[in-house]
Amino acid sequence: MRRLLLTIAISGLPIIANAHGCIKGAAVGGVVGHVAGHHAVAGAAVGCVIGHHRSTVKEREAAQNAVQPSTDSAKTTGGSRSP
Repeated sequence: MRRLLLTIAISGLPIIANAHGCIKGAAVGGVVGHVAGHHAVAGAAVGCVIGHHRSTVKEREAAQNAVQPSTDSAKTTGGSRSP
């Protein structure tokens, strides 16, 4: 029985590791859903989706910001000074 439970828990790790923002969003959504009329499960599901979306947007923006400074610095370093 222990082996079965351990196998199930380990098999779920890749899903959890790929759930960027989902766990935090689900926790917040579950609390909000519970307070807003005992809909904790629905709140957790929606919170997971929103948390994942916000995490993806944040990663995309970080990747764009990492690329942009290198192109901006190339434009500003080649200029000449005005007297």
